[in-house]
Amino acid sequence: MTVAVLPLAIFAASQVGTPGPANMALLATGARFGFRAALPFVAGVALGKQLIIWPIGFGLMQLAESAPGLFTALKYASAAYIIWLAWKVANLRLGVSDAGARAPGFAAGLIVHPLNPKAWAMIVGSFTAFVADGTSALVATATIAAVLLACQLLMHPLWTLGGEAIAKSVAGTKLEPYLMYTLAGLTVASVLFVLFAGGA
Repeated sequence: MTVAVLPLAIFAASQVGTPGPANMALLATGARFGFRAALPFVAGVALGKQLIIWPIGFGLMQLAESAPGLFTALKYASAAYIIWLAWKVANLRLGVSDAGARAPGFAAGLIVHPLNPKAWAMIVGSFTAFVADGTSALVATATIAAVLLACQLLMHPLWTLGGEAIAKSVAGTKLEPYLMYTLAGLTVASVLFVLFAGGA
């Protein structure tokens, strides 16, 4: 086997299932708008990781080695975007009184992972740890893409449903703003951890 599929699947499940900027965004979106309204966003988040996997599999890592400054800049720009999302989450409220509010759509979800440093670290780790020397780029990339997508299709909806369940118990109560501040704080903490502690 040119790709260690079972260890890769365990690694992927542990990474996709744990808190990070994308999962915090899913949790907050489910809490604010409900599971059904959040589904286009969930689909975009799941498919957005493919926008990173395939370029990495076909040589983006060589560019990273030749222009490390570019990727450092990308890392911090990505962190700034995630923190901006967190600020928006902190100011959202779960009630339906704001008739103009709409759940983020597919396109908004699509860019979450390309701007998520945890996703980059996870994908690079998948290629470096679970792909045998001499494996074709197509086989390695397709296998990693399929395993990560399967984990996302299972776990991203669960995070979104969790947000909806939380919202049902706190919407309109005094706890509501504190929930949103907590979600925003967890989002910021997760991205800062990835930036400065090297987490995946």
